Amino acid sequence: MTWGNRSVLMEFVFLAYPSHPELCVSSFFGVSLVYTLIISGNVLIVVAIQTEARLHTPMYYFLGSLSGIEICYTAVVVPHILANILQSDKTITLLGCATQMIFFIGFGSADCFLLAVMAYDRYVAICQPLQYPLIMTITLCVRLVIVSVVIGLFLSLQLVAFIFSLPFCQARSIEHFFCDVPPVMHLVCANSHIHEQSVLVAATLAIAVPFLLIATSYAFIVAAVLKIPSAAGRHRAISTCSSHLTVVLLQYGCCAFMYLRPNSSYYPKQDQFISLVYTLGTPLLNPLIYTLRNSEMKGAIGRVLTRNCLSQNN
Repeated sequence: MTWGNRSVLMEFVFLAYPSHPELCVSSFFGVSLVYTLIISGNVLIVVAIQTEARLHTPMYYFLGSLSGIEICYTAVVVPHILANILQSDKTITLLGCATQMIFFIGFGSADCFLLAVMAYDRYVAICQPLQYPLIMTITLCVRLVIVSVVIGLFLSLQLVAFIFSLPFCQARSIEHFFCDVPPVMHLVCANSHIHEQSVLVAATLAIAVPFLLIATSYAFIVAAVLKIPSAAGRHRAISTCSSHLTVVLLQYGCCAFMYLRPNSSYYPKQDQFISLVYTLGTPLLNPLIYTLRNSEMKGAIGRVLTRNCLSQNN
């Protein structure tokens, strides 16, 4: 089969992996440990929210959906990274690279849109508390999650189709751990300025637009909080948003650095480090941020673990 004038079996080679055997082994175990913690933490959140009746609220439904997306997001690239660490042949086909990029960018974009949805949920809860149960129905919550995923995957599909329609140079070496937009765009042999602008537009839709929605929601939230007469009430309102705001700053900081910039500022080593932060660091920290600062989640996860231990002992 061919894609344009290229075979879908054309291969790219990843150059970012360590070549020293001892370093490969330590890298494999390190990434495996982090990946295990990511899956365990996010699965615990999903199970706790599903099994605890008191957590059947819009805020926790969105949190469980975010954890589900994080599981899919990391599953797209981390098993591939682990396999490449141990393999001598660190290659991927054109079709495999495009598929990996579609789902990686798609779930990452869905993550951004879902964070915007969660900001809207907090806005309604704080600014319109009496209408909150009427506005944030379970039907609306499900639709918002589905729309976030569909928009993320749709934008990703358009972006990847555009990138892989461009001509690539003879050098097919990717200075990265997986197929991401900046290192693959670096292989394009064409008028880079026009193509960079197209990629920046797509990245803006997926990153900047949700961030503006989040900023707008928090502007209304801050205005509402300042009108609360008691210090205890203000503290309670702020505490419901602090975990979400921390995750937003971490997620959008990395995404903006990677995708909202020209190709001329591409530095492989620096980008490899940043990619590990948002591929492994952010999904690992999200469960910790949401549980350590939330007594209800800590209690629910504790009860899930207790029930699991008791069932194993019986």
